Amino acid sequence: MIQMAIMGFGTIGSGVYDVVNTNRDVIRKNLGGEELDVKYVLDLREFPGKPVEKVLVHDVNTIMEDPEVKIVVETMGGVEPAFTFVSRALKAGKSVATSNKELVAKKGVELMELAKENHASFLFGASVGGGIPIIRPLVRCLTADRIEEVAGILNGTTNYILTKMDQEGTSFEAALKEAQDNGFAEKNPEADVEGYDAGRKIAILSSLVLGKSVNFEDIYTEGISAITATDFKYARALGWSIKLVASGKIVDGKVYAMVAPHLVKPEHPLYAVNDVFNAVMVHGNMVDDVMFYGRGAGSHATASAVMADVVEEAANLGKTLPVSWSAEHQEVAPVASSEKQFLVRVKGGAERETVLAQAFGEGQLVQAEGVTGEIAYLTPVMTEEAFGKAAETVEDVIGRIRVK
Repeated sequence: MIQMAIMGFGTIGSGVYDVVNTNRDVIRKNLGGEELDVKYVLDLREFPGKPVEKVLVHDVNTIMEDPEVKIVVETMGGVEPAFTFVSRALKAGKSVATSNKELVAKKGVELMELAKENHASFLFGASVGGGIPIIRPLVRCLTADRIEEVAGILNGTTNYILTKMDQEGTSFEAALKEAQDNGFAEKNPEADVEGYDAGRKIAILSSLVLGKSVNFEDIYTEGISAITATDFKYARALGWSIKLVASGKIVDGKVYAMVAPHLVKPEHPLYAVNDVFNAVMVHGNMVDDVMFYGRGAGSHATASAVMADVVEEAANLGKTLPVSWSAEHQEVAPVASSEKQFLVRVKGGAERETVLAQAFGEGQLVQAEGVTGEIAYLTPVMTEEAFGKAAETVEDVIGRIRVK
């Protein structure tokens, strides 16, 4: 029997516990008849009357000092004390599986090196996309391709809010409250709505694709808090939608990474991704476009991805499962040099078309039903820098959204 421990009994940790106990037969089959069991669950709280009470511990030393525990699952969240605990586990030769994107984005390389030094594994398949199996294909299945772009909807909270605004005409504030009431958004939603969560995830995916470390703090990040019902009226006039898109791509040898709201056209694979669902599109030079879609969060969905890592680690005890991600820093090109098409909103009416064309180049005037006192203009493809300079020459600019 292979013994494991779970650190943190919140939404995901409890899901992992359920998966182990509900799918014992499936796990046993995938481990060639070997049984996998949860020996300890670490949490500061008590759970009287719950089955987990029998394996509950409050001292991390109980896990670290038990040689029978071969695998540790970290679902605590945050950088500390998770980093300290995971480091101790790896130094003790215990493999670790985590869903903690903040830990992976900030300390992933260091922990992978620690795992290698101690003949253990550090896997993090659940840190991006919840139950979507995106990391394993990048690491194991698409290794013969040169990946040129990874783009996706990586945050279910923001996608839920934008879907409500799009389909029901709900305001941002009302959609956010509904997301909080339904448990899709935290009391403090800043990490989600300002794009930080998606930024950490695209940093992880980009690092895996490039084999070098992309610092999430180097990624241009823009959230959805400034998106309004009027923006969606223009989107509907074009037959498009608005999504928070995180992307990392290689253009002419340069790496670009960004998180920002984008207008998405119906022919784009991300257009139909709604509600709390996530999707990741991978473009390879040989495979072309590959799409991964599913629930980006939730107890059992995320726990399923965690357990996929646990089963792989259990089948390879004493070995370090390879992950192509080095400590070498990957420079991200300045956002100013990236090229996009923009929809810019300005005060006034159709009489401003000539001024807008002179500033931005030949484009398209867009009018939306129910919108008065302003007009929108769809620019040609141009660099962010060129757009910024052109916008400075135009009076009464209200805002802009990029086009995917």
